Amino acid sequence: MPKNYLLLKQALLLVEFLSAIVGLVYFIKLKKSHWRWFSTYLAFIFAQECFWFFDTSPTGATKQIYYTFVGVPVQYLFFFWLYAYKSLGSKRKFLSCSLIYLLSYIPLHTFLTTFNVVYSLNLTVGTILLSYLIVLEFLKQIQNDNILKFKENKMFYITIGTILFYIGTYPFFTFYNELRNEPYLPIWNIYYYYYMISNCIMYLLFTASFIWGKHHS
Repeated sequence: MPKNYLLLKQALLLVEFLSAIVGLVYFIKLKKSHWRWFSTYLAFIFAQECFWFFDTSPTGATKQIYYTFVGVPVQYLFFFWLYAYKSLGSKRKFLSCSLIYLLSYIPLHTFLTTFNVVYSLNLTVGTILLSYLIVLEFLKQIQNDNILKFKENKMFYITIGTILFYIGTYPFFTFYNELRNEPYLPIWNIYYYYYMISNCIMYLLFTASFIWGKHHS
């Protein structure tokens, strides 16, 4: 592994640790707010990444199996819940998005015998659904004065982070294997740097959402 890649992985783990610590500090202050679950989510993400950073499995499964059926789905399902159910106030949208996303795993489980971390079908479905919810969130924000108070809006920080990472890295994972071929390897390297840096920025924005965002937003 190139030294720069290792440094980026270490930086990402440090940023995830920071977001988890800040989230846990605010967990105590949030009382019965649903934002306590965001704190719990960040702690979960740091825990799983810490396990895999040191090449230990929290479940006994391989890294590919774990992320395919646990690590990645938890992330998409959490953001469906946060956007659709809590921010947009639509239980129906949350259940619909979750069901559609989970159904995309049927062909994966039925026809494939080996697993990579991310498959194009699941990634495409998850990203399209998340993008749809993000658009609805923006429409909600511009319909009132909340857009003028974006610095105090927790969802503003979270949305910018998810756009940069989940939507911004979609082409990288969709064409992951193709880009690793020799003619396109420089593009893969550039996009890998974007993947790591945008991941770091996203967790810094999540941290900022606790510090500067109002918890009733």
